[in-house]
Amino acid sequence: MAIEAYLRVRMSAQDAHYGGDLVAGAKMMGLFGDLATELAIKHDCDEGLLRVYDKVEFLAPVYAGDFIEARGKIVSAGNTSRRIECEARKVIAASRDPAQPSAAYVLEQPIVVARAVGVTVVPKDMQRKKKEAG
Repeated sequence: MAIEAYLRVRMSAQDAHYGGDLVAGAKMMGLFGDLATELAIKHDCDEGLLRVYDKVEFLAPVYAGDFIEARGKIVSAGNTSRRIECEARKVIAASRDPAQPSAAYVLEQPIVVARAVGVTVVPKDMQRKKKEAG
């Protein structure tokens, strides 16, 4: 199955939820939710509903100013369920030095900051892609 989705976003000061400009893990979950929606649309021409996360891992901190690439893919599909895997990586790190607040660094090796595995569901009567193709 080759259905994939990709997002790249910069974390803003508005995304910072904790002291030191730390971004809450919920922001990564929001990105994963957006990926699940895009994947369902690509597969079924419908947004579907994110039903469950089987596994979520927060692996490294994310700060305001960091650039995050999030990728997701459908790894299996049943009659109404689509199992998805998502990963978020930091590709540009904002400076943490108060003397250089506008500095940022492209990371030679992106840092995996979060991963998730979940299931999105598209009810049969909402699966338009097969209806349109047939």
